[in-house]
Parts: sequence; C-alpha cells; structure tokens
Amino acid sequence: MTLLDFARGPAMNVAIAICVAGIVWRLVALLFLPRARDRSTRRPGAPWRVTAAATSILSHMKVAKGLGPVPRFAVWNAYAYHIGLFVIVFFFTQHILVWEGLVGLSWPGLPTGVITVASVITLAALVAALVRRVSSPILRLLSGFDDYFSWLLTTLPVLTGLLAQSHLFLRYDTMLALHILSVAAMLIWFPFGKLFHGVLVWVTRGRTGAFYGRRGVAI
Repeated sequence: MTLLDFARGPAMNVAIAICVAGIVWRLVALLFLPRARDRSTRRPGAPWRVTAAATSILSHMKVAKGLGPVPRFAVWNAYAYHIGLFVIVFFFTQHILVWEGLVGLSWPGLPTGVITVASVITLAALVAALVRRVSSPILRLLSGFDDYFSWLLTTLPVLTGLLAQSHLFLRYDTMLALHILSVAAMLIWFPFGKLFHGVLVWVTRGRTGAFYGRRGVAI
C-alpha cells in the first residue's frame, strides 16, 4: 500500500468516523446538560424563538461599529479566511467529487484559477491571524496550545493543497497524500478543540437570540 492509498483509504475513513462520532457526542452532551427551567413570562409581541435565533445569528455577523483599525482588521481578516475556506472546500472541482462520493450530491465548481487565488488569500489571512496573535501581548497571554494547534491543523491543508495543485517541492502523489493526511488530522481534532466553534457558533448565538428575544431584548 502506497502512502496515497493509505491516506485515501484507512486514514480518511478513520478520520471521518472519529469526526462524526465526536460531533454527535459533543452535541448530545450539550443537549443533556442540566439547565434551569425558564420561568419568565414571554413579553407581548416578542418574536418567535426561531426568528429571534436567526436574527441573533445574522446580527452577530455584522462588523460592530466603533471598532479601532486593528480590531476591525482582525474581523475582516477572519472573514477572509473563513470565506476562503468555504470556497475551497465546497467549490474546488476535486473536492466536489469527494462530496459526491460521500453524500451523493454534486454541483458546479469554480475555475482552478479562482480556487488558487482563494487559497493564496486564505493562506495569507491565516498567517496574518497568527502574526497578530503572537505580536499582541494580550492575545499571547490568552492563547494556549489549542489556539496554535488548531491554527496549524487549519493551515496545513490549505498549504499542502496549494503546493499539490502547483506541483511544487515533492511529487504530486506524495504531496497529495500529505494534503489528505493533513485533512484527516484536522477532522480528528475538529470535535475536540476550538475548531468545533464551526458548529457551536450557530447553536450558542441562536440560543442567545431565543433567550433574549423572549424577554423583548433587541439583538
């Protein structure tokens, strides 16, 4: 078995199984956490819980007014690599083929040139995020192993994918195997580290909106 065969087969299959099981375990654990019964009276005219939750999610996606240039850059930079990752994962033709094999669905992809530009921008934004973290005394104090390890496991798939697509440094099949293995490592870590905010952010923001919407608080 070659390294590429191992990456495409056992490594990715195990990673997907661990990722799915971990996500289910985390969500079930959250569902069964003890919580106090909400005894408040619903305010007259308060929005429906689903509406309040959706409003909260959308409102938190806006860039807050009054931010200084450095925090505003951090927000826009985060948008750059989050959107870039979304474009790469869901609109690169080879990735769409993977999704089709997993869920049986396919959709049109973007030109390779567009994906390459998105990958370069995403990689640059991730590097900028790391530089900001290590150069800020406050962020450096607040950062731990999870922050840096999660950054590494997010950056490696982008870097190795870009190198594989560009046929740089190593043979294509070797670099492709490293790319797939880096994705597998990220999937294994995803449910257990801070990368899980990709799932929790929708739950927590929606829950917050529903909680305050019932009380008539504008989000």
